[in-house]
Amino acid sequence: MAKNYRIAVIPGDGTGPEVVREALKALDAAAKRTDFTTEKVHFDLGGERYLKTGDILPEETLAQLRTFDAILLGAIGHPDVKPGILEKGLLLELRFKLDQYVNLRPVILYPGVDTPLKDKGPEDINFVVVRENTEGLYAGAGGFLRKGTPHEVAVQESVNTRMGAERCIRFAFEYCRKRNYRKKLTLCGKTNVLTYAFDLWQRAFYDVAKEYPDIQTDYSHVDAICMWMVKNPEWFDVIVTDNLFGDIITDLGAMIQGGLGIAAGGNINPGGVSMFEPIGGSAPKYTGMNIINPVAAIGAAQMMLEHLGETAAAALIEKAIKKVVSSDLKSLSAGHMGYSTSEVGDLVAGYIAG
Repeated sequence: MAKNYRIAVIPGDGTGPEVVREALKALDAAAKRTDFTTEKVHFDLGGERYLKTGDILPEETLAQLRTFDAILLGAIGHPDVKPGILEKGLLLELRFKLDQYVNLRPVILYPGVDTPLKDKGPEDINFVVVRENTEGLYAGAGGFLRKGTPHEVAVQESVNTRMGAERCIRFAFEYCRKRNYRKKLTLCGKTNVLTYAFDLWQRAFYDVAKEYPDIQTDYSHVDAICMWMVKNPEWFDVIVTDNLFGDIITDLGAMIQGGLGIAAGGNINPGGVSMFEPIGGSAPKYTGMNIINPVAAIGAAQMMLEHLGETAAAALIEKAIKKVVSSDLKSLSAGHMGYSTSEVGDLVAGYIAG
């Protein structure tokens, strides 16, 4: 009997519904080829709902989302909603309440995709960032004193627990072993300045490392990581880091792999429900124009299938993405692909179907 997966779909704002539509085409084509089924339930969450109702993430909706096998997200961000409201109230709330404590970001340059790095190719840019996703500066600890006065004070605290750091680090070691590429795990931190937080991280890292003698370990300050990602990206296999540094270096990673149009990520709870998304924004200026690049969203569907254990289906999607970006698209930029959003989705689905 074919296995069935219940997928919660959050199309979101701006061009999110357009790219999710194409990701679902790829998902359906892969399911048909590899004999599993999906039950998809769409959720109206994002800026439009907030503007109409004042709701961001109702408790009953959160309870429903816990029952799914995975979540596929399009994009969150609305020009008429003040920055920070949706990010904190929806994106961070989903990560925290669903305990998606790992943000997983492959940084892979596919053949045929341009990188701004001189003399670097697919053999040089192939690494993964494992970012702690529920603690650090994003935990929201802090506040204001004398707000609005000339003597205003703002304090934002980085919250790092041994449990939180260690479970993320352990995930990274396991992922590095499973990936079986260079078998090298790099801790990215700032031990020379952030002497409390990264003392904890470093001790946890080397304690866990004793259980993984087959994995080579390395440490680098975050500023050095940024330099080496540009100069020598081939040095990296898997990088593990905290929430803020992970947020920063993964955007740099997106640029060296070809841009936001191809970068996908996962918010992982190994024992619960995980959420997968293109890492670019909602691009509201392109809404409804059918010109946005859906490849990153399709890549998010591929990551979702890999996470669910449907490795054959995930491989079909990845192969189709490689074919499209190397043989069909003129560019990864919106409006310059040579195809519409829906046509790119059709190409990918067609290659999957065989």
